[in-house]
Amino acid sequence: MAEVLEHPAVLVNGCAIDPSSIAAEAQNHPAPDARSAWEGAARALVFRQLLLDEADRLEIMSVGLVDAEGRKLAEEDSRIEALLEQEVRCPHADAATIQRFYERHADRFTSPTLVEAEHILFAASPDDDLAYGLATGDARMTIRALMAEPGRFAELALRHSACPSKEQGGNLGQIGPGQTVKEFEDVLFGLGEGELHPEPVKTRFGVHVIRAGRRMEGERLSLELVRDKIAQYLEEASWRRAVTQYLAILASQAKVEGIDIGGADGPLVQ
Repeated sequence: MAEVLEHPAVLVNGCAIDPSSIAAEAQNHPAPDARSAWEGAARALVFRQLLLDEADRLEIMSVGLVDAEGRKLAEEDSRIEALLEQEVRCPHADAATIQRFYERHADRFTSPTLVEAEHILFAASPDDDLAYGLATGDARMTIRALMAEPGRFAELALRHSACPSKEQGGNLGQIGPGQTVKEFEDVLFGLGEGELHPEPVKTRFGVHVIRAGRRMEGERLSLELVRDKIAQYLEEASWRRAVTQYLAILASQAKVEGIDIGGADGPLVQ
């Protein structure tokens, strides 16, 4: 029988938040257990109520705002947006700030290295020891044949590979980071142009013979290309910090019961 959790009443300045609303909101808060999901939902609704109470105090009404897709916001959401627009200020990212961020995070603004990949796949499940062992042996024999006659790669791929790329001589085209499984990439990006890996490479798909083709090293993107994205990122981060600080102020002035709201870094402001 599933455990029935008892939750305390949650009140903001003496006004209770409907338990059914917390239960419904909990669906938007993935957590390892039901209690953690409930607590995350309760905090989010407490922060929401603090904002609505402040909108009431400042007599801010719905102004028919729309979301990023142009859909009209619900009245309460619209009032919260209008409140934040009125009360929260954050600076625009100036040229010097953008330049500093660009210099400090050069790795973020470098195009990925691309390597043309050729492979021959001997398909076998890692769970089938016999089949996986036979595939590994076949891969080793193929590697020995290619070391003796490198020009036979396309021929051997067409004859043996279980990958559709065999129709292109085993050529997978240019591969960038994250496009294949880690074991394959670790080998591929460690090879020089035209180099054949001397050992079979095992993945969940089977056993591979891998040869690298042309290599295009990553290049740093110019500041001009990424300036707008950096500015957007910095301003959004600044906005989140400003909203978090604003919520912390509202929380410090309120009486919240039934839940420890801790900091104001809940999903509402992420």
